[in-house]
Amino acid sequence: MEFLKHDQLGKKLSLDAVMPQVYGELHRLASAYMRNERNGHTLQPTALVNETYMRLIGQHSVDFANRSHLLGVAAQMMRRILRTYDEKRKTEKRGGDMTMISLSDSPEPVAPPILAFDEVDEVLDRLAKLDERQAMVAELRIFGGLTVEETAQFLKVSVATVHRDWASGKLWLIHELKGFAQGTP
Repeated sequence: MEFLKHDQLGKKLSLDAVMPQVYGELHRLASAYMRNERNGHTLQPTALVNETYMRLIGQHSVDFANRSHLLGVAAQMMRRILRTYDEKRKTEKRGGDMTMISLSDSPEPVAPPILAFDEVDEVLDRLAKLDERQAMVAELRIFGGLTVEETAQFLKVSVATVHRDWASGKLWLIHELKGFAQGTP
């Protein structure tokens, strides 16, 4: 702990206090992400949680208002970490399998289309240019696994607003992702 700056030390102590309460949920999120990863991925759920924790204590301007806020920020961090790993993998000459994502709300989907992480990530970035809140709702629901209520609490909007944003954002994402399936992004 000696290598941490004083403000980072305080943040580490507060994160240390809350981590036991949310660790199980963070590990569940990481496990859900990793189930959608390619076979042979070098990052494991526990490592993803640990990497997320290290990045959280490195943040200079984040004060967590509540559990949902912490989970939302952690979900965003996990997405960035996986994006970085995916980008590194793509730069390798040998290539490899793609990370797959599902837009289904169901924990055990019947047979929704499975999408590559980079495809969803690219389309989500395009949605953010059109409607930033819809993109945030989609990111928190798809990558963060947050419920509608948790998403509303994180974004400080009503549950009805999240329902509307999720419904329209999800439709837009599905429409745009059909282009990838047809080979025309």
